[in-house]
Amino acid sequence: MNVPRPFILLDRDGTINVEKHYLSDPDQVALYPGTGAALRRLRELGYGLAVLTNQSGVGRGYFGLDAVERVHDRLRELLAADGASVDGFFICPHSPDEDCDCRKPLPGLAKQAMERFGFDPGQAIMIGDKAADIGLGQAIGAATILVRTGWGSDAEKAKDCDPDAIVDDLAGAVRWIEARK
Repeated sequence: MNVPRPFILLDRDGTINVEKHYLSDPDQVALYPGTGAALRRLRELGYGLAVLTNQSGVGRGYFGLDAVERVHDRLRELLAADGASVDGFFICPHSPDEDCDCRKPLPGLAKQAMERFGFDPGQAIMIGDKAADIGLGQAIGAATILVRTGWGSDAEKAKDCDPDAIVDDLAGAVRWIEARK
């Protein structure tokens, strides 16, 4: 019997890369320190990795999907230089006022990832820096981790979400995950 591997669902901006409002320029992409090592370790632990990202700049007309793809290409390059990779990127290109089911905290992006990779959402872990990330994880029955990078410290202070864990960064998330195994 082929058992699907568990998946880590990751927010992009503020979690993997340094938060830049409406990031569309690949030259502005910068990983948080330790990101590559953390993602490599998650792979070693047997997890698949999917990035789920709201990109309302597309829906607002600030930039196109081609700009998002160039940013993702740059992320792939930076991660590869650290010996890390992700299985896929899942994008909500809609503005907040559009009626879609893929804008976090709605579960559409996670459902797309589940359809593509065939993982059990109850075995997944969602890591992000906003209440919307935590809300998506909770909507699909995944464990949730709020990182204090990006907007995470603000979300923690506002107490606008109730994650399973709050950690400083992706390295802290890995330590929490390892402690649960």
